[in-house]
Order: sequence, then structure tokens, then C-alpha cells
Amino acid sequence: MKAIVAALSLAMTAAPMLAPAALAQDKPEQLGMGIFTFASGPAAAYGMPGRNAAELMIEQINADGGIGGVPVAPTYVDEAQGGEGVVSEFRRLAGDGSTDIMVAALSSGNCMALAPIADQLEMPMVTWNCDTHQLFLNAEHPYVFRPNSSTVPEFVAYAAYAAQKAPDATRIAIINPDYAFGHDAAAIFTAAMKAFNPNAEVVVELFPKLGTQSFNTEISRIAAARPDIIFSNMWGGDLESFARQASARGLFRSSQVILALGESILQRVELPEGVIVGVLGDSFWNAPDAKQEALDFAAAYNEKFGDYPVFPGMKMANTILVVKTAYEAAMEANGGTWPTKDEVLAALDGITAETLTGTVTVREDHDGIVDQIVGMTTGGTGTPELAEMVRYPGAAITPPVGADPIEWVSTLTPEFAAELPAPGSLN
Repeated sequence: MKAIVAALSLAMTAAPMLAPAALAQDKPEQLGMGIFTFASGPAAAYGMPGRNAAELMIEQINADGGIGGVPVAPTYVDEAQGGEGVVSEFRRLAGDGSTDIMVAALSSGNCMALAPIADQLEMPMVTWNCDTHQLFLNAEHPYVFRPNSSTVPEFVAYAAYAAQKAPDATRIAIINPDYAFGHDAAAIFTAAMKAFNPNAEVVVELFPKLGTQSFNTEISRIAAARPDIIFSNMWGGDLESFARQASARGLFRSSQVILALGESILQRVELPEGVIVGVLGDSFWNAPDAKQEALDFAAAYNEKFGDYPVFPGMKMANTILVVKTAYEAAMEANGGTWPTKDEVLAALDGITAETLTGTVTVREDHDGIVDQIVGMTTGGTGTPELAEMVRYPGAAITPPVGADPIEWVSTLTPEFAAELPAPGSLN
């Protein structure tokens, strides 16, 4: 009996000493992160910079001790396999216990398909691209968070820039890819341009199929319409082909061209001076107000991959930083223990996080508020540089929670555009 009492006494005495070890054991061996992007096919020109940036950012996080002392273990999923395969991979990763959080996806279509699956499987999903404004338009997604901007502020920003630079331009040509991203962008940009200039009109609107090789027919139709402004949100291989062919045909000399995703091809395609481009958010590492962390990341990326990160890569890196911030905030809130899924979700809800290129806030509807950087090309290729840059405050050009996006855009005025920061104010 005395031996049993002594043993119990020893165990009770030792319990406080074991508490730190027990807490340490509560941490998992790794944090499983599913990362969805295009790694093959034509869209890989946009998707692989995201894949590369994820690899580099995770390497840096793990070299610095991981997230809360836990290394990140990524699983990369190629979206080129198609929507059915992407959904299947999401389900597999969510169900086999290997993955704690998803960073998905590049394609807005895939993102729309995955969002209800994430809710169904109770799997936290943080989007790294997925610009479509329709994501939270008609449905709430308690497990989905978008710490980047939607198509509405992105294309309102381009319209504002065009209205500020060329207030008398009225004839608009649009050439966008023939799917939701292209059609949504056309509707938003057109509504904004008409709001900023009631005399604006679309003189030609074209929607070539994804993967189009030759744009000669479309270029001829645009040239014949004699537009003041040509707007396009083509991307990847399509954008490269169109930019080369349009430049050779003199389209950039006869009209003010806006390539919404143009920064992504500056290192591969020689665009003439004066093309309006942006980064669908604030993800430009070489802006005049760039943080040292962004410059350092770009230098490390260049050393590892042989070129500089384009904005899809910066968006991916920024998204992973938001995930890191959420886990760390959840641990700080619960006294330092590894957070539960619900605690991570609570941290993501309403989070404000510092990224490499700015600050992002996730609203109560899980949509992000991000500044919009727009500028103009300086000509040539090499280190990406832009002139006459502006940073539009994200809160000013994002529809309020619950507002119909297109209706809200239609309420904007010429005075609204004039009161925004002017092109060149960031330089």
C-alpha cells in the first residue's frame, strides 16, 4: 500500500514537469497543405509561377522553424486534369488525413466547384487566385476565405485609370477569353467605363476560345472598329500570342491598350511603351513603395528559378503568408497550443494580415480587401518595371457587403474616378 501511495505521489509531483512535453506532443509532425494550380498545359504559363512561389515560400517558412514550430508539407495538384479530377483530388486529400488546409485554386471555375465541397467536408480552403466576384455572391461558404481581390475592384481600377489618363476616350473594344472570367470582366469594365464617361460605348466585343493560336481575324475586326481603348483580360499563352500578333499589326500604336494581366508577360514579350497593365491586386514586388521583404523574395526567386516572380507568384506567396498569420494568431489566442480547425477558421474570419506587397483584410463575408496597383509599360523586356503607377485603396473600389456588384459599379460617377489617387502618384 505504501508503495502505491508513493508511486501516486511521484506521478502527481512529476505531472507539472511533464506538461510542456505533453503540449509539445499536441503539435502535429507536419501541417499538410494542398496547393492547387496549373502545372501543365497552356495555363501553366500563369500557374507555374504560383507553384514555384509556393515552393520557395514554404522552404523559407520551414527554414525559419515552420508555422508555430510545425513544418509545412505541401501536396501539389495540377488543375490541368480538369474540373472532375480537381474535385476528386480535393476529396481525396480532405479524406485521407494528410491535409489540414487547402490553398485553391487558380481557375475560377475550379474554385466555384470546390467551395461547396470544402463546406461539405469541413475543410478550410483559402483561395490564392479565384478572382470571380460570383464566389460569395449567392452563397455563404463558412470554410472558404479569399484574402485577395475579386474581379470587381480589379476591373473598376482599370476603368478608373483609363478615365483619368484619357477622359475623352469613348470608343471601347473588348477581347476577352470565352468563359466566365472573360465575360464578367467585360461586363464590369463596360459598366465602370460608362459610369465614368456616359458617352462611352463598346464598338466591338470579342470572346475567342481559350487556346486560340491565331488572333488575326479578331485583330482585323478591332482595327476596323477604330477604338480609342482596347481592353483584354486574356492570360497565359493566349495573352502572349495576342500581344505579339497585335503589336506586329500596329494595334498598340492606334489605340490605348489595356492588358489586365500584362505584367505576367513582361519578361517574355516585348510590349511597347504606354500599355496599361496591372497585377489584379497589389502583388507587384517592384513597386516604388515595395517592402524589403518583397525585394528579398524576388531576389531569392530569381536565384532559384532564373527569372523574377510575376504577380501570380506573389499572390500565391501572399496567400500562404495569410495562412501562416492565421495559425499564429490562433495559437496566440489559445495560449500557445496548436489550434483546432475551429480556432483557425475563427482566426481567418476578419483577419488583417501583412503580406509581401501590402495589407489584406478579410471581411465578414470572407471576401478580401486589397489595394489595386496599375501602371504603364516602359518598353522592352527584362526586369519588370512600370511607369506612372498608382495604388488605388481597395476599400474605395470594392462593393460593400451585400451589394449587387454590377449595380454598385453603375452608381459610380466621373467625380468618383477623379477623386481617386492619380496615375503616377505612386512613383
